[in-house]
Amino acid sequence: MNFDLSWILLGLPLAFVLGWMASSFDLRQLRMQNRQAPKAYFKGLNFLLNEQQDKAIDAFVEAVQSDPDTSELHFALGNLFRRRGEYDRAVRVHEHLLARGDLSQAESERAQHALALDFLKAGLLDRAEDALRKLHNTPYEAQSLLSLLAIYERSRDWEHASEIAEKLQAAGHGSFSSRQAHYLCEQASVKAKLGELGRAKALLDQAIAAAPQAPRPHIDLANIMKSMGDALAAYQMLSALIVQDSLMIPLIAKQFAALAKECQRTDQALVLLQTSYKKSASLDVLDAIVQLDALTPSGNSARDWYVKHLENEPSLIAAAQWISGEKLEHEQFHPQVQRALDHAVTPLRRYRCAACGFDAVQHYWNCPGCQTWDSYPAKRIEEL
Repeated sequence: MNFDLSWILLGLPLAFVLGWMASSFDLRQLRMQNRQAPKAYFKGLNFLLNEQQDKAIDAFVEAVQSDPDTSELHFALGNLFRRRGEYDRAVRVHEHLLARGDLSQAESERAQHALALDFLKAGLLDRAEDALRKLHNTPYEAQSLLSLLAIYERSRDWEHASEIAEKLQAAGHGSFSSRQAHYLCEQASVKAKLGELGRAKALLDQAIAAAPQAPRPHIDLANIMKSMGDALAAYQMLSALIVQDSLMIPLIAKQFAALAKECQRTDQALVLLQTSYKKSASLDVLDAIVQLDALTPSGNSARDWYVKHLENEPSLIAAAQWISGEKLEHEQFHPQVQRALDHAVTPLRRYRCAACGFDAVQHYWNCPGCQTWDSYPAKRIEEL
């Protein structure tokens, strides 16, 4: 069979032309993709700067689709989803990043931290805990420990909270001795409610050893001693605290006066309370003084104490207390007047968190609003 060489001569130019066209098409497509990805990326940034998050997300999704290997775009997209509250989508983005085998160790750790934040924001504390524990020995370890501490405090897991606080203190991230004392006090409170007073006392002794200057362990221990039938030891505990920490006296004044009465230490307690009152005219201390002074033969009346207070401090609470014991000219209207005064002073008797402003009827060691420790002054709102 004869082969015509003219076909080869005709085919070579044709093959060259087809190859040139194919390469030109690939180059144009590559240039188009490279243009589209940055264009979509910068478009997303522009929308983000203009606080148009919906459009920014659409632009970043377009950029990720054009270049799925760009990790920075994934991080930006995941953060946007989290800020918008679309935590399930943020989780999917960061889990996709972690599943990639081409990520560097630094990017993998960053993705793990971002995933933990997604779970935290979504309120999935168990999954957040697992994700945070995987950040051990990474640049995000300190942040992860602080987040774990917040989780354990929120869930009232005081033993694990104590463990994390020890790690943070050992790593040089500040002193957590006061927190440790609170954790021990919380555990002691649980034991006391179960009737295990001996175990509660042992935990409070540990709290005092951990933070000798913290007032709460001394106050709680005085309560335990009183419950165990040792009122004198409770009185002595609070007496020492009054000398040590004058700021806490209003918080324990009523309890201290009751113990003094039970232990027949009225005169001694009156001296301590009056000394404190002269330094800082607290209403709670004044009430305790009135309670004890009524037991002494030569004591002043409640009326005298409240009038004296009003001469130096404008106080609606003190005025209400004074009027409650007075006989008015139109006595038939006294109940109505007293009821109106009591209603007016109710908000003034509350305590207020210095960190977030959360008002509460009782004093808290840990604010229910912002979870800050020791943020409630031992003063009523009227005295702030």
